[in-house]
Amino acid sequence: MAAFERLIERYDSKVLSMALSFTRDPEEAKDVYQEVFIRVFRALPKFKQRSLFSTWVHRIVINVCKTHQSRRARHSHLSLDESLGSESPERNLLLAQLSDGSSGERMALQSDLSTQMNEALQLLSPKQRLVFTLRHYHGYKLREIATMMSCAEGTVKRHLFSATRRVREVLRPLVAEGWQG
Repeated sequence: MAAFERLIERYDSKVLSMALSFTRDPEEAKDVYQEVFIRVFRALPKFKQRSLFSTWVHRIVINVCKTHQSRRARHSHLSLDESLGSESPERNLLLAQLSDGSSGERMALQSDLSTQMNEALQLLSPKQRLVFTLRHYHGYKLREIATMMSCAEGTVKRHLFSATRRVREVLRPLVAEGWQG
């Protein structure tokens, strides 16, 4: 039990962060978090060390998130930081535009951006949303995401490309409006 407690301590913040980025609801994220560690505990004797332990745990997180999603239709509201990631070029461009406007204009543009980003993420397939989240929110490399999702790296690239293109399509009018305003 002491060894399992150390595993929880080591991975708990990462598991909770991934669950929160997927569910967008702290209470739902806690449910996912608990389910992940229940599954880890039950499956630990079966771990064959064919991959890194961290990859194995993250794969369990992804599976629990997928199961959770299939049980419940999600309705989320995202902030600019959550939706684009803190180092996203699109976010930085929009923030630069926001800083040039008056306070009222900035608030209106932020509201529009949040609405548009919610729409963009809702248009993504679950796999696209998952890849987008793992890449932009958690900083995983494509190879790592492919391992976690048990698919080819090319498949991950395709999902990421499609997700990014779709997000840009939805945000394009808002970016153009920001440049004019």
